[in-house]
Amino acid sequence: MQFTREVFPETQHLLQRLYRQSRHHQVRQRAHCILLSSQDYSIAQLMEIFSVSRKTLYNWFSNWETQGVLGLYNQPGRGRKSTFNSEHIEQIRVWVKQQPKQLKQVAQKIQEEWGITTSTQTIKRVLKAVRMSWHRFRRVVGGQPDAQEYEQKQTELEYLKQLETQGELDLYYLDEVGFCLIPCVPYGWQLIGQTEEIESQRSQRLNVLGLMSRTNQLHSYMSTQSITSEVVIACIDAFFPNVNKRTVIVVDQASIHRSDAIYDKLQDWQDRGIEIFQLPSYSPQLNLIEILWRFIKYEWIEISAYRSWQSLVQYVEKVLKEFGENYVTNFV
Repeated sequence: MQFTREVFPETQHLLQRLYRQSRHHQVRQRAHCILLSSQDYSIAQLMEIFSVSRKTLYNWFSNWETQGVLGLYNQPGRGRKSTFNSEHIEQIRVWVKQQPKQLKQVAQKIQEEWGITTSTQTIKRVLKAVRMSWHRFRRVVGGQPDAQEYEQKQTELEYLKQLETQGELDLYYLDEVGFCLIPCVPYGWQLIGQTEEIESQRSQRLNVLGLMSRTNQLHSYMSTQSITSEVVIACIDAFFPNVNKRTVIVVDQASIHRSDAIYDKLQDWQDRGIEIFQLPSYSPQLNLIEILWRFIKYEWIEISAYRSWQSLVQYVEKVLKEFGENYVTNFV
């Protein structure tokens, strides 16, 4: 058997690219075989190079002669038939959504409903095929904002950002956060088969109040005492004793931001050029300082900071002090 079809230069370039870059091993192998055959390699040589039979080579050449490049690819219907059809796969996805940590129970349902015995490994392959993966759950707020209010506040906030960009006002985001020796466990690179351990221990809580701008300017206050409305008032008065332009402070709907003490100060602050902009309920994504807290907890605090209360306090102080210089993120 001889390979008789002429391979033109353009086709050679295509075959070479498939041989080097195709993600399918079979396609790379067959493209390489066609190229070698066009260079007058014998059938015996090709059988030895690719460790295949004469019949396999015949099939490769026959598919190339009749289908061209398409003949290099495996056609549908080859190989083992799928255990599950599309309806099965959709139902498996629904069951896993209902019981995301119990694949054994999903396998039991498959056995009961369809009489198919399968393993959790097979179910995992099905889930990967429908773009599901095993990763950490995310905690979210316990409700949804009013859609109309959210849209209105979001629009107003975007307008305030534009005014700040034009230099007509200063915009700050205020929020509180707590740190303790029960760590927010981060992901990290570890040796396979070994797990880095972080000791978790009870401790007092380090509370931080922050006022942050989009240009990485941060005013912060740390205390082991609770952050109350009186503390919020004192911090705003201390951080902004005088303002030379309109200053807007964005706050969420926490009770300490809506107390009588806060409302009694609104007029005084307004007379001084300070305004409070309240976000709708359940809208932490609109408060940019929430991003800062996540970076501190999950990215910037080293594991060693949780070894003692003193080291944790020192590390939080360091990050807050060096924010905008050694610790920077883009809020624009």
